[in-house]
Amino acid sequence: MDIYNNNFKIMSNQYTNIWQTKAWWEMLIKSWQASKIFNIEWIQIEKRKVSMWEYWLFILWIDKEIDKNIEKELIILCKKENCLFIQIESNCYNSSSILPFKKEGSSPFKEWYYKKFITPYTAIINLELSEEQILANMKPKWRYNIKIAKKKWVKVKIVEKTDKNINAYYNLMMETTSRDWFSWNNFEYYKTFLSSLDNSKLLLAYSEDNTVIAWWIFIIDSGISIYYYWASTSDKKYRNLMAPYLLQWTAILEAKNIWSKIYDFLWVAWPNEINSPLAWVTDFKQKLTPNIIEVSKSYIYINKSFKYYLINFLRKIKS
Repeated sequence: MDIYNNNFKIMSNQYTNIWQTKAWWEMLIKSWQASKIFNIEWIQIEKRKVSMWEYWLFILWIDKEIDKNIEKELIILCKKENCLFIQIESNCYNSSSILPFKKEGSSPFKEWYYKKFITPYTAIINLELSEEQILANMKPKWRYNIKIAKKKWVKVKIVEKTDKNINAYYNLMMETTSRDWFSWNNFEYYKTFLSSLDNSKLLLAYSEDNTVIAWWIFIIDSGISIYYYWASTSDKKYRNLMAPYLLQWTAILEAKNIWSKIYDFLWVAWPNEINSPLAWVTDFKQKLTPNIIEVSKSYIYINKSFKYYLINFLRKIKS
C-alpha cells in the first residue's frame, strides 16, 4: 500500500454517475435509506435518519464549487426540515482541487464528517487505455491468476436479477461476513438495489463441477463503472481457483465494451493508516491497478450543536 497517485489523468472531464440519477434516488426511498430527496439547482440532497427522531441532509458527488447562494439555500433547507446537520462529500477523479467551497472567505461548512459514505481514497482504472495496457499495469502474479482461473475452467457470467439469484447472493454474502467480519445490508436492500438500478449487474463465478464460487454486484455504466458488493465461498478447494481475478477482469471488459471511462474499485484504506479494516481489500485492489488516488473530502454544517454532539458521543460509545 505504498503508491498513492494524485496525478492520475483521463481524457474526459465529464462523467455520468449512479449517485446523481433518478433511479438512485428512487432506490434510496424504496429501501428506506432516505426519506426525501430535494433539488437545489444542480445539487441533489438526501434526507436521512440519524436517530429515532432526528434527521440529517446528505449530498454526495460534488465535483465543482458551491457558491454562496447555494450555500445559503442549503442552510435554509436544513433549518426548514429541522435537521441536525448537513454533510457534503466531494468526489472528483482528475481535478487538482476537490474542495466544494472557495478558499477565500469564511464558510459555515467545516471540513469534517459524521459518517463517510465513500472513503477519501479509491483505486481507479482508466478504461480509455487498451486491454493490453490495463493488464500491463497489473502486478504480474495477478495477470497470471486470471490465466490460472481460465485454465482451471472457472466460468463467469452475468445472471438475471431474479429473487432466486439475489437470495443465493445474499446467502453466500452472509457466509462471507461471518468469515471476514464486515457489515452488510438486509436482503430487501440488495433486492431493491438490483431491481431499481438498470445498470447494476449480478455476476456469478462457478467451477468446472458447477459449484458457485462467488456472487458479485457491479454498476456497469457508460460514465463510471463501480465494483460494489461481493460474496465468496469459504471452501479452500474453490478459493484456490482464483475466481475473483477472472470476475474482476470480466467486469472490467464489460465496462470497457460500453465505453465506460472509469472503473472504480471503491473503498480503499487511507495512506499510512494503521490496522485498517480495509488493508487486505486495498492490497487486492492495488495489485489490479497502481492508481490509488484521493477523490473525496467531507464538509459539515451543524444546525443543532448540542444534539449533534450528544448523538455522536453516544454513537462512538456503542462502537
